[in-house]
Amino acid sequence: MTGTANGAAEGFAHAYGYAPEGVWAAPGRVNLIGEYTDVNEGHVLPIALPHRTRVAAAARTDGVLRLRSREAPGGTAELSPAALAPGGVTGWAAYPAGVAWALREAGLPAGGADLYVESDVPAGAGLSSSAALEVATALALTELHGAVCERPALARLAQRAENAFVGVPCGVMDQTASACCTAGHALHLDTRDLALRQVPFDLAAHGLRLLVVDTRVRHALADGAYAARRAGCEAAARALGVRALRDVPYGELGDALGGLADASLRPLVRHVVTEGERVREVVALLAAGEPRKAGPLLTAGHASLRDDFAVSCPELDLAVAVANEAGALGARMTGAGFGGSALALVEEDAADAVGEAVTAAFAAAGHRPPRVFAAVAGGGARRVLRGEG
Repeated sequence: MTGTANGAAEGFAHAYGYAPEGVWAAPGRVNLIGEYTDVNEGHVLPIALPHRTRVAAAARTDGVLRLRSREAPGGTAELSPAALAPGGVTGWAAYPAGVAWALREAGLPAGGADLYVESDVPAGAGLSSSAALEVATALALTELHGAVCERPALARLAQRAENAFVGVPCGVMDQTASACCTAGHALHLDTRDLALRQVPFDLAAHGLRLLVVDTRVRHALADGAYAARRAGCEAAARALGVRALRDVPYGELGDALGGLADASLRPLVRHVVTEGERVREVVALLAAGEPRKAGPLLTAGHASLRDDFAVSCPELDLAVAVANEAGALGARMTGAGFGGSALALVEEDAADAVGEAVTAAFAAAGHRPPRVFAAVAGGGARRVLRGEG
């Protein structure tokens, strides 16, 4: 289901009986390379998608926070921002409620408001629908209540909402991409210090296209698998005597692996360290105007996520293998895995054939039809409509 800023405003008016003060929108993201490096204080390279979550909103003076979503049946959730606490809200409403809580915890004004949410970011597809909701909510609440918050700090607060309030130990990449990406660029982010570099990513100028394959296999990051991988990485860093696995030099990986007494941690370290090197190489290729050469690095990243980090699934492996067999320059899963989406770097004139091959392979395997679309690097969160309120 798609939407527009005007549609969100109309949904708000239908839900609450008056016009919103504005509509704020934040995008989902697809990560080109750098998976699970963000939870190890490393480097990532996402782009913002054209798919967006829109939050129509208006401030209230009575300290009440009301939440409603087009995508979630069940009516309106009514909460008190002053009484919010981790674990106190469940379901989709925990994400915007968590943002209100995080803003107040940071000392920012985040009083009452009416919020109406609509989104065309596919939920559970590994495209950061939760981060888009968090960032759009954070931008709406801060602007409604006159708070000043720079975008990287806003992303950190949105991440805190998901970590501490919702209970998902995600890194900061998704929220930063949603808040800080610029159109036509990939975002090279150092997740330790939030240093940002906008890297040119105009594939059309090179006769290329980036396909996203939503396998329609839905993952649940709160089920513990994601947390277990993160805990394993933290245990490995402690064993190696470093703050985070980003501090293990690529050239010293062999020594680091040999120094780990717990053999179960070695594949995690190998993935994180080699993935960090792949990010560095892809950034250099894009900066040099040679995006085609990034293809094999994408495929190598998928093999590492599949074999060392063990976060792929049969549908993702099939999408990657068939895309490469059909002529893609490279392909890999994107996002946290356990389902979700894959991406494929393809020549523009081969895009249809690659998409059709993947769709046919899914049908032959008895899987649900995938959703295949081209991703163009878009801009980050912004106010998209000023209302009459």
